[in-house]
Amino acid sequence: MSQNKDKFLNLFGIIIIGIYLFPVYWMFNTSLKTNNEIFANPPTFFPHVVTILSYIEQSKGILLYFFNSMYTSIFTTLLTLILAVPAAYGIAKYRIKGRGIILLSFLVAQMLPGAVLLTPLFISFKSAGILNTQYAPILANATATIPFSIIMLRPYFLNVPSELEESARIDGCNNIMSFLRIVVPISYPVLIICGALSFLMSWGNLIFPLTFLTDENKWPMTVTIYRAIGQYGTQWNDLMAFATIVTLPVIIMFMFAQKYLISGLTAGALKE
Repeated sequence: MSQNKDKFLNLFGIIIIGIYLFPVYWMFNTSLKTNNEIFANPPTFFPHVVTILSYIEQSKGILLYFFNSMYTSIFTTLLTLILAVPAAYGIAKYRIKGRGIILLSFLVAQMLPGAVLLTPLFISFKSAGILNTQYAPILANATATIPFSIIMLRPYFLNVPSELEESARIDGCNNIMSFLRIVVPISYPVLIICGALSFLMSWGNLIFPLTFLTDENKWPMTVTIYRAIGQYGTQWNDLMAFATIVTLPVIIMFMFAQKYLISGLTAGALKE
């Protein structure tokens, strides 16, 4: 009975993985086809004539948009970690008055759709004079990544043994130094996961840069893909080639961070 259950779960897992990966395969498959073959009926699951002209065409002007995406995502990640890590540690370790309300506010902020925040953020950024600058999407992305990271980090910090910090204080460290020298180094797995997820959330965001950036030279790659969909026609092989290039950093980041993925996502799930 147990073996049949395991086989069923494995088969179910393979089906779910296939459902998720098929659009990625179809995107890459379409990028290698000619326009005529893309609309062939029945559709072809493998290109009859493989062409990389779409990649050559898209690589000409992609560096600027790639740099914009990297700039926004990296600084969003840094801002998220700088603010979320000490905030999560403070909420976890200190009896702050109104801690429950603070946590509830983070949960509410996490559940709000990005579209709800557009108008207040637009007004705030306009008043601050940072519309059409890279600061706008960075700060807007941080409104989503910081609450998410605090919610994720807090259970981990709750399980950090107090004895480690007490031994650091005996050696002469104050609260800040014990946090930096003891807690942060042993928290690398969950910090890497928070950083990676913050980077990916910023990398794939469309609504914030589309709303706050009007200068084409400041657009990230997501906005460029959106603008590539023409009113009267779209070169789908070029569009899929561009989308494949956008996906590559996500795949590379996952390959490097996968060994931390399980330990980071399950950190704090079990108490001592």
